[in-house]
Amino acid sequence: VQLQASGGGLVQAGGSLRVSCAASGRFYRAYAMGWFRQAPGNQREFVAVIVWSDSDTYYGASVKGRFTISRDNAKNTVYLQMNSLKPEDTAVYYCVATNYFSGSFSSAAYDYWGQGTLVTVSS
Repeated sequence: VQLQASGGGLVQAGGSLRVSCAASGRFYRAYAMGWFRQAPGNQREFVAVIVWSDSDTYYGASVKGRFTISRDNAKNTVYLQMNSLKPEDTAVYYCVATNYFSGSFSSAAYDYWGQGTLVTVSS
């Protein structure tokens, strides 16, 4: 599975931004895609994940209610709509995927990683 992320950029606090991740390769029924992020000096943090088979979604506590993950089956693409952005959302956002979603939100549970896309939120 190859992942190609896009859509990062600079936005003011309170604004919105959408990042995308296109996947190619072989998928399985329990496939899931999502996002992690990493700010300078911090560990990677779980952001959101969507399970391909039933569209169940899960969010990290810091983004719940502000971010929405969705998918386009025809394009094998996942989107992360980010609203009410805060300076602390500034990070490199990584698209991830796993062939089997175990319910884990640990970075070690995701087999595939795309290149990061930088999101900068100015105050």
